[in-house]
Amino acid sequence: MNMAHVVLHGLPKRLVDDQLIAASIMEEANTTAKTKKISLVQYLCEKNLLSPAQIGKTAAKEFGIPLYDLKQHNPDTFPRDFVDIKLLKKHQTLPLMLRGNRLFVAIADPTNQRAISEIQFQTGVTVEPVLALYSEISEMLENWQESANDGDIGEALGTINDVHLDDLNMEAIDEDDARPETNNGEDDAPIVRFVNKMLLDAIRLGASDIHFEPYERTYRVRFRIDGILQEMAKPPSNLAPRLAARIKVMSRMDISERRVPQDGRVKLKLSKNKAIDFRVNTLPLQFGEKIVMRILDPSSAKMGIDALGYEEDQKKAYMDALARPQGMILVTGPTGSGKTVSLYTGLNILNTAERNISTAEDPIEINLEGVNQTQINMRVGLSFAEALRAFLRQDPDVVMVGEIRDLETAEIAIKAAQTGHLVLSTLHTNSAPETLTRLLNMGVPAFNVATSVNLIIAQRLGRKLCTQCREPFNDVPDNVLSEEGFDTIGIPREEMTLFKPVGCPMCTNGYKGRVGVYETLKISPAISRLIMEGGSSLDILAAAIKEGFKTLRVSALRKAARGLISIEEANRITKD
Repeated sequence: MNMAHVVLHGLPKRLVDDQLIAASIMEEANTTAKTKKISLVQYLCEKNLLSPAQIGKTAAKEFGIPLYDLKQHNPDTFPRDFVDIKLLKKHQTLPLMLRGNRLFVAIADPTNQRAISEIQFQTGVTVEPVLALYSEISEMLENWQESANDGDIGEALGTINDVHLDDLNMEAIDEDDARPETNNGEDDAPIVRFVNKMLLDAIRLGASDIHFEPYERTYRVRFRIDGILQEMAKPPSNLAPRLAARIKVMSRMDISERRVPQDGRVKLKLSKNKAIDFRVNTLPLQFGEKIVMRILDPSSAKMGIDALGYEEDQKKAYMDALARPQGMILVTGPTGSGKTVSLYTGLNILNTAERNISTAEDPIEINLEGVNQTQINMRVGLSFAEALRAFLRQDPDVVMVGEIRDLETAEIAIKAAQTGHLVLSTLHTNSAPETLTRLLNMGVPAFNVATSVNLIIAQRLGRKLCTQCREPFNDVPDNVLSEEGFDTIGIPREEMTLFKPVGCPMCTNGYKGRVGVYETLKISPAISRLIMEGGSSLDILAAAIKEGFKTLRVSALRKAARGLISIEEANRITKD
């Protein structure tokens, strides 16, 4: 039986029409390249079916554009490290220069939309394809990788010569008057490039914060990736004052003040529609100033509830609580456990034209269009309690309090929840049942707690196993699984798919990304009675489990049993 005839268009058709290759061979090559998910040009060159020069000259004629000579290109304009080298090698493309928000990329087939879209997605800038010979692109990529392996950024900042790093669009945001101001001061170019490179690398690697740390004889830069700190660079220690000064200038701090902590904020515009905020904090140390830059990505607040990792019953409990016209939803957990994202996800669901939403935050981490956000300022007396009092005079439907820290704030928030408002807030406790005890210990009357709180969510963030390299881990003895608690999770042994981390170029030590682990405690009539009778957190926990409550430990083990996280990770985030 004959193969179905493949209709050729564009460059493949031109190559056949110019009698450089037989139609049957081109059709087979086209089909095979699609099967292997590589570009047709890459396949033709690797199989020596056509020379790169033949393809390049024909492509120039077909598209009516000149063939760019990479050998004449100034290597100083290469935006090194702007695009992941693995992505470049995958598509055999080479970034040439960055001008504003346009990245010019050398490519042997300018119609390769998959390559263009993937680079555009990874960098957040507009990609402009430039026609070049496949052989020259491959040769330069190989030289690039070798030089990257040989070099060490820690030896000197002078090795960084990326021209595009000077031109990043940075704005410092003054927290008092909220007016952006672009830095126009005299800057040390290598220092500017190094700091900018650290910011871009952190964004690309999905880091949550960057730590610049001075010591007596060394200096290090660490990224927190998936909740774990990793050392990324060791610039010379004598550059510590200049690095601190550069970051302070960017965030409009007082560069002459080195004795007290300072706070600031920087907005980095990656493209016309993509911007990342960095919240900056300095801390005086023995040998200089430690600076931590926390990365605030607005897109994290718009992930949607399905992406957060809730079990179906937990998701339903949260959605039901958000649908109620009044009451209180509390989210609890340690710093960095994702409480803010959970709250902002809820606010996004509630954010409609019919609702008046007001928030009091310290600090405002992510700007939400349509939500009235107030920055707490203790220097002028604007506390959470004062902000809440003001909100209640402006007829809100939904109120979000960044954190309940004291009895005064708790009492006003509970009063709001009892008088027709939906209140969202956070507390720092270890579990959902302990949150109720914490409110009682603050001095809130038991009746007020029992009648105002609708739902308590306790959460942690666990590192997800990399799906590219994880390995099955099914030889765990039954007694070990029982000791870990797998008998209590409601999943039969034969349906469990345990995996262990391995590590590959696509991940960090076998992990990539994070997923939420939750426990959601609905305040049922039985639990309300327990609260009013003075029951302890253990009594409340026992009653909740009878009603189907899943603890953090059970939720973590269920995710391990489904292959989302490892047993080690479940133990790290939930085992006492």
